[in-house]
Amino acid sequence: MTDPVLSIRGLRKEYGTGVHALKSVDLDIRRGEIFALLGPNGAGKTTLINIVCGIVTATAGEVLVDGRNWQEDFRYARSRIGLVPQELTTEAFEPVWNTVSFSRGLFGKPRNDAFTEDLLKRLSLLDKRKTIMMHLSGGMKRRVMIAKALSHEPEILFLDEPTAGVDVELRRDMWALVRKLRDDGTTIILTTHYIEEAEEMADRVGVISRGELIAVDDKKSLMTKMGRKTLDIMLAEPLAAVPPELSDLALRLEHEGHVLCYEFDSHAERTGIASLMGRLGDLGITYKDLSTHQSSLEDIFVELVHKPRETA
Repeated sequence: MTDPVLSIRGLRKEYGTGVHALKSVDLDIRRGEIFALLGPNGAGKTTLINIVCGIVTATAGEVLVDGRNWQEDFRYARSRIGLVPQELTTEAFEPVWNTVSFSRGLFGKPRNDAFTEDLLKRLSLLDKRKTIMMHLSGGMKRRVMIAKALSHEPEILFLDEPTAGVDVELRRDMWALVRKLRDDGTTIILTTHYIEEAEEMADRVGVISRGELIAVDDKKSLMTKMGRKTLDIMLAEPLAAVPPELSDLALRLEHEGHVLCYEFDSHAERTGIASLMGRLGDLGITYKDLSTHQSSLEDIFVELVHKPRETA
């Protein structure tokens, strides 16, 4: 495995009020991946991003960008990182071209019209290059924010809630855009409230809750290891309640008693399904159909966030 493009070690942030926004976070980001950081409001997602990007000062810990300390080599680190913040902060009275070109100049990059033109073309903004920012739609403004963040040719791009306030169609376009950026060689770290966004795009997923990184894994591996399967039994006749003879099993009734649901671990040596079906037969409970479905990333996220944390 190649060295990570970004290494976060023991990162902590405690505010004067006593609030622990981050509690010793360790995280490696692989070069060229899409990493999704999930967490509820106040979990520490934006604090983590702002520390890495040099906007907020950490209480303790370090960040390595290509193996170089982000404080000792601040200019180097900042030149390698682009940030698209949650808020749409743009120069309202400037045209798109000027807005993007100005951002490039802020990082000491020489004017390069060919690069800027290509960047706007990649983001489907070239035909809007003369449009005043205030006349753009929310989705187009979001694209300009990404263009600004990429204007100085960073290797790492942070997207803080990139599709906040964007409709479903534009969200899909944004997903396609993020994939294209990754294909072009950009490493992407995004935070999102949309679980399906992480499920759709990410190579790996991290879950942060109350300032702690509580899970990091490949998306598929996380779902395989932590996801459970549910057997849905469509009953021939509805039940008013789960029979007391089956009270020892993890059963629940749905759809007004027409569906009996049994949750099980698909990796267990014995799932208990055969025994359940036999017991249903003994009780004279008949069914019309069976189906199974696996826990979604959203189910896993909710389970992780609400799982009691071990105390030291």
